[in-house]
Amino acid sequence: MKIFAADIGGTSIKMCVTDENGNIVFFNEVETESKKGGPSIIQKLEDIISKYPDIDAIGISTAGQVNSEEGYIIYANDNLPNYTGTRIKDLLESKFNVPVKVENDVNAAALGEKFYGTGKEYRDFLFLTFGTGIGGAIVIDSKLHRGVTGIAGEFGHMNLYPNGIHCGCGKRGCYEQYGSTTALLREVKKIYPNCTNGRHLFEMIQGGDKRLFELLDTWTNEVALGIASLIHIFNPPCVILGGGVMEQDMSIKLVSEKVQQHIMDSYSDVKILKSQFGNKAGLYGAISLHKFS
Repeated sequence: MKIFAADIGGTSIKMCVTDENGNIVFFNEVETESKKGGPSIIQKLEDIISKYPDIDAIGISTAGQVNSEEGYIIYANDNLPNYTGTRIKDLLESKFNVPVKVENDVNAAALGEKFYGTGKEYRDFLFLTFGTGIGGAIVIDSKLHRGVTGIAGEFGHMNLYPNGIHCGCGKRGCYEQYGSTTALLREVKKIYPNCTNGRHLFEMIQGGDKRLFELLDTWTNEVALGIASLIHIFNPPCVILGGGVMEQDMSIKLVSEKVQQHIMDSYSDVKILKSQFGNKAGLYGAISLHKFS
């Protein structure tokens, strides 16, 4: 089965095509141009898929809350305007006459890790991604736990600090306002206004900047607080961390150490692991929608 897989984010659309054995034979990445809205995203996707007429199936990983059974967007924030309600499955099946499956991007990334990456050895684990916000997925008995309405895993909106920082969801004190990469860079910019990404941050830390290391140390403690709560609730054998900042071994090491400080001794066997595929995990998850379901 040849599969076209795409991972739709606010900044870019990653895509690949697999051969009959599921091996990736082509990869590309284009700008989402998200401000043009949902219809533009679908048109862009259709234009790209049209270049591959011999595919047998389409798998889509996408930002937003997703009804995976019917393949439409339940809700997307202002980063993807006019995307809420988009019936991706119906539109693409009508256009290309092949089966289409759609999944939330973090859920898809968790599936990618489960079937191809770090999660292969585990039947149960939690998966978190750290970026603009914090995304989460729950894998129990090798399957996604979706919750009653299919949108379980909104870890970024755990309330850590009542009356804390305002969040885009309309509440205050949400985890992602303290533990996301956005939150980290917000503090970094108070010292270095021109530091706009994690790569630059770690270059300066590795160059010996002690103030930035202290900020990273404080931030990883916030990250660990949220993870510790999840560990106490789910008692998983491991927690897999994704997102660009978590590709740094220093981040994983600090978070792991601080998690151990915050959890009860009876949970101390839990492992904090790095995502194997980084920002391509969603693509592998989109492939797995047809290979393992």
